[in-house]
Amino acid sequence: MELLRRLGGLHGALMMHQSGGCCDGSSPMCYPAGEFIVGDRDVLLGLLDLRADVDTVPADLPADADAVPVWISGSQFEAWKHTQMVLDVVPGRGSGFSLETPEGLRFLSRGRAFTEEELSTLASQPPLTGAQWEDGERPDVPSESVVVAEAVDACPVPGMTLQG
Repeated sequence: MELLRRLGGLHGALMMHQSGGCCDGSSPMCYPAGEFIVGDRDVLLGLLDLRADVDTVPADLPADADAVPVWISGSQFEAWKHTQMVLDVVPGRGSGFSLETPEGLRFLSRGRAFTEEELSTLASQPPLTGAQWEDGERPDVPSESVVVAEAVDACPVPGMTLQG
């Protein structure tokens, strides 16, 4: 969240797109809002709230520069739809096309397979597409915190335990 806030201060409103490969690998890419054309079939993975802190539950959806939509192509979503994606930041050089590159940090996608119960819930709530977003549709306000202090809090690494 700190990196996104810093990038937003430098570049204005932001958006992210989970790259599907090619010259950028399969990294989450950060752009100024509107710099990447969202297709009608792209899928909204989430709406990051730059007002949020760890363990806070928002009262409403973020707007304007506080909202960072995260997109993925429709075909890439089909391959990932069984997986919870966790956006993380790690040291290293990002792609030349993503805004964090000069920061000495890079965005990284982590994932874990959804449980059967989670998949059932998700099946009853189809994701928004680029066409629906363009028509003004927005996701529901989250009912639980979606910001964690460490990626491992949302996406445990098998065989690793947290040290207290």
